[in-house]
Amino acid sequence: MKKSSQGRERHRGEAIIGRAFRRSLLVIGVAVAAGILIYLRLQPGEHSRPVAEKTVTVPAPAEKTAARQAPPLHFSNITRDAGIDFVHVNGAYGERLMPETMGSGAAFLDYDNDGDPDLFLVNSRYWPDHPGGHTPTQALYRNDGNGHFTDVTEAAGLAVEAWGMGVAVGDYDGDGRVDLFLSTLGANHLFHNEGGTFREVSAEAGVAGERDRWSSGAAFFDYDGDGDLDLFVLNYVDWSRKMDLGIDFRLAGLGRAYGAPNHFPGTDSYLYRNDGNGRFSEVSASAGIQVHDPESGRPVGKGLGVVPVDYDGDGWIDIAVANDTSRNFLFHNLGNGRFEEVGAFEGLAWDRNGKATGGMGIDAAHYRNDRDLGIVIGNFANEMSSLFVTVDGQPPFADEAVLEGIGPASRLALTFGVLFLDADLDGRPDLLQANGHLEHEINRVQASQHYAQPPQLFWNCGNDCKGQFVLASEVGDLSQPLVGRALACADIDGDGDLDLLISQNGRAPALLRNDRDNGNHWLRLRLHGRGANRDAIGARVQLVAGGVTQYRQVMPARSYLSQIELPLTFGLGPSRQVERLHITWPDGQQQVVEVDRVDTVLDVEQPEAGS
Repeated sequence: MKKSSQGRERHRGEAIIGRAFRRSLLVIGVAVAAGILIYLRLQPGEHSRPVAEKTVTVPAPAEKTAARQAPPLHFSNITRDAGIDFVHVNGAYGERLMPETMGSGAAFLDYDNDGDPDLFLVNSRYWPDHPGGHTPTQALYRNDGNGHFTDVTEAAGLAVEAWGMGVAVGDYDGDGRVDLFLSTLGANHLFHNEGGTFREVSAEAGVAGERDRWSSGAAFFDYDGDGDLDLFVLNYVDWSRKMDLGIDFRLAGLGRAYGAPNHFPGTDSYLYRNDGNGRFSEVSASAGIQVHDPESGRPVGKGLGVVPVDYDGDGWIDIAVANDTSRNFLFHNLGNGRFEEVGAFEGLAWDRNGKATGGMGIDAAHYRNDRDLGIVIGNFANEMSSLFVTVDGQPPFADEAVLEGIGPASRLALTFGVLFLDADLDGRPDLLQANGHLEHEINRVQASQHYAQPPQLFWNCGNDCKGQFVLASEVGDLSQPLVGRALACADIDGDGDLDLLISQNGRAPALLRNDRDNGNHWLRLRLHGRGANRDAIGARVQLVAGGVTQYRQVMPARSYLSQIELPLTFGLGPSRQVERLHITWPDGQQQVVEVDRVDTVLDVEQPEAGS
């Protein structure tokens, strides 16, 4: 049953009072930070997006300072050895046009149904009047099951030239083969999987969008509960080369610089309803996802990251959106084919200072292994990452980034991809951030900033700690500086733990093998749904092991322009048995599954109705 407005307001008041004391401990630090953050987005002419360097200390409250050290969490960069020879082309040649800085995406998907995750890498292109020495295309790599990949782009029909941004994967027609959507600066592409090869069906499916739009994050999920996968596509800013050059962004000491999104108009995103016959209908306006300024009438959204998640537990999948320099959106699914944008009402719109941030990537998880949902958003340099958390399992959210241990450590980084994953299989979701700046020479004018920045892995030390997350220092090759953008995970070599892919802007991606050797047990779960949603996207799973309940949702659309693998990974720590496994299928059907062994992949078929 939907909560009444009066009930929401009462709960909101109680939550605010409950957090008041903890937040009061941050007043001095926050006040200083607020004054500095006023200039996070530089102005045209003499300024640009990079901000002037400031020194700010925002201490975490004493009772939330982590006391434990993160264990070694070793990752090895195996990109070349694994057969990945892809290099991203961003088209940069000197004019410093904004699209050159933002790409690009990546996805793990099992395109050939052999049970292991393959890899799709999104590419951009050269500008028409500045061609390069070759024609860059998208790339698909087939996994042999042991973590070695072969380039099959040409054979699979995906050698497509486009200014690619993000990717979404989903079996939209229920034929048992995962399809692929590519968002771009320009017309978008939908590729139908015909059994190992792909055929473009964008026009006939009705999802190409407008040629002058700049699309970004995307997700397949069933928003209307009719059993098939619909498609949500974010659009970024209203951009053109003429507009970009006309504003003439500059950075003292560097000259022409990359522009900031707060100087470009916002845009409306797309919501495509699956009509069940290979076609989609664009229903953005009627579904209520177009958000316009009440005074100007202009679109507000500047979306980059999207994660579909049922944040209030009413059985309908909602949509959380990270916007860049405008307030974040939270689209509450009303269950009648419509959404209500409630980001401000539910505490997700602004940071702890009441300001819009440079939101990039986004993810959601029950990282405390309880009913409370956390939504993390990676932000621009000199903005802490945001960690919005419910209270007692219900909204409104409050930004707990400082209290949970990720705030100060994330402030200097320019964060794109963010991802919850259990890196050491101890049963607690950790948090990983992919970082990297926009300006190659930023260190010349800001000593604390670098173009390539190391990723950050925040180890989840559990509820018995004084702070939930601790920045891990012993992470192997994961400590290497990268120009990080997309971030995705999958078990590429079948050993049970999650390996990583971090894309780089204008560079080769980093494929990082998880070299965990702590002896922790695990269970991986592949769900097979009935009807059109064969991969059970949107299903919710509760697993109890060692007396601890873990919560997961089948939702590959995560992070920044990325898709993770479909199977769910549960770390069990020292537990050698699963006490209970409960599945809520996308149509609401409940199932309890007996698990007779661990350290394995468990395939579960949705039972027939009534069985």
